[in-house]
Amino acid sequence: MRFGPAGYPPKSKNPKDALNIIQQMGLDALEMEFVRGARISEAKAKEVGEMAKERNIRLSAHAPYFISFNSETPETREKSVDHVIDTVRAAHHLGAHIVVIHAAQYGKEPENATDAVIAGLNRCKEIMDDEHIGGVTLGLETMGRPATWGTLKEIGKVMDSIPGTRPVLDVAHIHARYGGSLRTEDDMSALTEEFFALAGDRPHFHISCIEYTKKGEKQHLPLSAADPDMSLLANVLNDCEKDCTFICESPLQEQDAAVFRNMFPRFRQ
Repeated sequence: MRFGPAGYPPKSKNPKDALNIIQQMGLDALEMEFVRGARISEAKAKEVGEMAKERNIRLSAHAPYFISFNSETPETREKSVDHVIDTVRAAHHLGAHIVVIHAAQYGKEPENATDAVIAGLNRCKEIMDDEHIGGVTLGLETMGRPATWGTLKEIGKVMDSIPGTRPVLDVAHIHARYGGSLRTEDDMSALTEEFFALAGDRPHFHISCIEYTKKGEKQHLPLSAADPDMSLLANVLNDCEKDCTFICESPLQEQDAAVFRNMFPRFRQ
């Protein structure tokens, strides 16, 4: 199991400093946040990737928030492909194994959303094949609002059509989407069983607590909020032998990544 933050620690001055801080905290994963655009040169990405490799830190990448494969506007759908491919190229140079994607809103035609995601990702895969980019998984994140595409069942339908896609389980998003559904270890166990059936050899998680309303997620919260109580997830997965990565998206990313790691009985010191 690996644990790390979403983005560089706020006090870091440069990528090397960020990776050193992460390593010193006993963490071994980092999600590169390209949520406003994958603006990193090939040379810089390779440099960061090599530094991460030297420190045994597993990298992933988060694609821009602007992606909307179910948009009514053709230009937006085309630009969504560009955003994914820009991030995939960056991930390839970084040595990052997965690109995390917020794929679509339901919009005015929710019944078409899954087909629209399939069409957009098919185009992405065609470009990846043309550019001989392998080893980068397209990760579809579970989303925290009922108005947003991204349930495990929907993601499973995309996987049936497109090889090289996997779910990314945002535990807090599921909790918020279904009105605070994760209250017990049984709740967590049922969710992880559904996820693991789709997740492959390297399951990728986002963890945090969350504030939510009837419309779903509102904002991420520190793990101290205990909504959901992430120790329930740690208890359920303590004996798990899968190669899981846990990326912390709480406001205290690197601190709470360490807090979550220490919730596992097997990692407590």
